[in-house]
Amino acid sequence: MDKKRIKKVLLNGCEASAEGAIAAGCRFYAGYPITPQNRFPEYMSIRMPQVGGVFIQAESEVSAINMVFGASACGIRAMTSSSSPGISLKQEGISYLAGCELPGVIVNMNRGGPGLGDVTPSQSDYFQATRGGGHGDYRTIVLAPWSVQEMYDLTYLSFDLSDKYRNPVLILADGIIGLTYEPVKLKKRKKKLPTKKWALTGCRGRKPNSIKSLFLTPGVLETHNWKLARKYERIEKGETRYETYFCDNMNFLVVSFGTCARIVKEAVELARKEKIKVGLFRPITLWPFPYEELSRYIEKVEKVFVVELNLGQMLDDVKIATKGKKRIFFYGRPGGGIPTPLEILKEIKKR
Repeated sequence: MDKKRIKKVLLNGCEASAEGAIAAGCRFYAGYPITPQNRFPEYMSIRMPQVGGVFIQAESEVSAINMVFGASACGIRAMTSSSSPGISLKQEGISYLAGCELPGVIVNMNRGGPGLGDVTPSQSDYFQATRGGGHGDYRTIVLAPWSVQEMYDLTYLSFDLSDKYRNPVLILADGIIGLTYEPVKLKKRKKKLPTKKWALTGCRGRKPNSIKSLFLTPGVLETHNWKLARKYERIEKGETRYETYFCDNMNFLVVSFGTCARIVKEAVELARKEKIKVGLFRPITLWPFPYEELSRYIEKVEKVFVVELNLGQMLDDVKIATKGKKRIFFYGRPGGGIPTPLEILKEIKKR
């Protein structure tokens, strides 16, 4: 069936992300099975050959991220996916991508931790995703979808952002969205991708390109890191994304991201029916975090309530946005517990 002629198709989060990658021009995928993202490599093993791409089930997560490094260095749009402990194993390779200024997309279907944890949904990889995760002074752009449609759209976007800034992009999702089926509107596939003059494509007739992150001459690494820092400043200025709900008339603001925010939205709707003036602020980019935008909404309210599927990791960024001027309350479910809208409504009423 020709999916380009279909307005909407039924996909789960893993499949939607894979289709978003293919539509964006991804032609190399390397991964390794881990619950709850096993459907991702399984699906890519079928779809990549169909579009003339390459699928590799690597022998480990470490191998997979380094295969992405090699494909990206040759100018190919490349990606990998995993879940929490598997993403931990990829951190060295992600640091190499950032150090070499190579594009690459990494999808994390977050599960519970620390350690092996469990296979239920979680948001406990927020620190790992937004604070670099690996070694060195570097950043990854982090996108947090809250629907299967956004899994598709943000994966599609991530390849453009990754190429634009020559930087890894991480999609922080979870087991709920990864396994949920919803109708998805597909985009037309990209036919023309940006030219990458820096890529290692063979140097006959031109000056050789060099891609590396090892700088042993005194002062060279420092210069390189300042160059990266200026790039991260550009990203912070130009790439923050967020959404708000019921924030025009409120005295209580709830901040949440990803699928947890989707549950919170229903709780906010229930609160509004009871005449409780609550609004929702949902960061879509977790890095760069929309500090300034959130601060403007915080100025309108008396109290701020943060809800996450962890022990309070985004809470740190919300504290920065409040500048110590507002009372902040937190409610978290670490380790696989999924709150209901009524549960969150009950917590809102307590505050």
